[in-house]
Amino acid sequence: MEVLQSLSSPGSCPHLYGSGNVSVVKEHYNRTGRLVNRPAKSEGLGVAEACWLLISVSIMAENLVVLLAVLLRLRLRHRWVYVCIANITVSDLLTGAAYVINILMSGGRTFRLSPALWMLREGVLFVALTASIFSLLLIAVERYTTMMRPLHQKSARKTCRVYGMVALSWLLAFAIGFLPLLGWNCVCQLERCSTLLPLYSKSYVLFTLVIFFLILMAISVLYGAIYWHLRGSAEVGSTRTRLRSMRLLKTVVVIVVAFMLCWGPLFTLLLVDFFCQSRACKPLNSSGWVLAVAVLNSALNPAIYALGSAELRQAIADLLRCLTCSAGTKETSSTSGGSQRHSSLRNSFNHVRSLSTSPPPVRKAKKPRLSSTTSCLSVSTD
Repeated sequence: MEVLQSLSSPGSCPHLYGSGNVSVVKEHYNRTGRLVNRPAKSEGLGVAEACWLLISVSIMAENLVVLLAVLLRLRLRHRWVYVCIANITVSDLLTGAAYVINILMSGGRTFRLSPALWMLREGVLFVALTASIFSLLLIAVERYTTMMRPLHQKSARKTCRVYGMVALSWLLAFAIGFLPLLGWNCVCQLERCSTLLPLYSKSYVLFTLVIFFLILMAISVLYGAIYWHLRGSAEVGSTRTRLRSMRLLKTVVVIVVAFMLCWGPLFTLLLVDFFCQSRACKPLNSSGWVLAVAVLNSALNPAIYALGSAELRQAIADLLRCLTCSAGTKETSSTSGGSQRHSSLRNSFNHVRSLSTSPPPVRKAKKPRLSSTTSCLSVSTD
């Protein structure tokens, strides 16, 4: 709490921020060169910001649909892979929400934020990123242990291990993402500030990059071991199980490759940011597109799940069908009440008219009643 209070006013560093009305955030942006040749922006949303806001809301809706479908399938099947997919879907949902917050609090509104609110805005994105990469590591670890030491999908030991690792990954994600808010920042050390993240210390940026690099290396090693294990045991086990394992492996590898392609440019710029002095690297001053590309990864993951899993495609289709049916039921229920009475009166009038004009019906001869034996035979031969 004392750390948050010290970050809320420039009085925490009187030798750097002399007057009380100096914006700490604006001073950091100016020091790192982010305000050089920066056009003045209005308070409202521009066309590009409105488009990205719409894309972010679509990402949130897409991941919410997938999450509901996964939870429905998880309740029916209780397989660990659905727990992992639900975990990464929640992180993608958080990424979309964090980017919405980032858009609404950017532009001219940035310089009215206190350092604590600025770090909270950026920290949510770091939490979502860290949770995503830990989710990929969790899938790789569980896939590896399933191949090497298989356990039953519904065993209590495996269930407790998966849920425990999910909880641990989110705990670590919040801890790493909010380290600057807890004190690892450069509010009182302007010379140590990052250019891309003007209130973050370069040492913190390097720390996160090292962690992400080690996790990606571990994921690559695990999937390499899984691939060689499947290739070596190609003649062992049924063909159906082997094909299913390879299909799941390909889906997860595609997810990892898409993650690297989308987040790779941002990681590269952060690495360049660590080695560059302030105002020395001009590409760092206009890097908003890099974050936008990284956020698009959260839109690709649900499509990859649907293309790689027939069960998940069926669950998503069932969920959308239920939502469509419920919406159609609400629309027709309001109009069916008024027309029901009119249709019943019209049917009764037509029935009376047909009785008065039609000739008397011809009685048909009664068919002989079948015995019980004949009835059973007729049913059995249908």
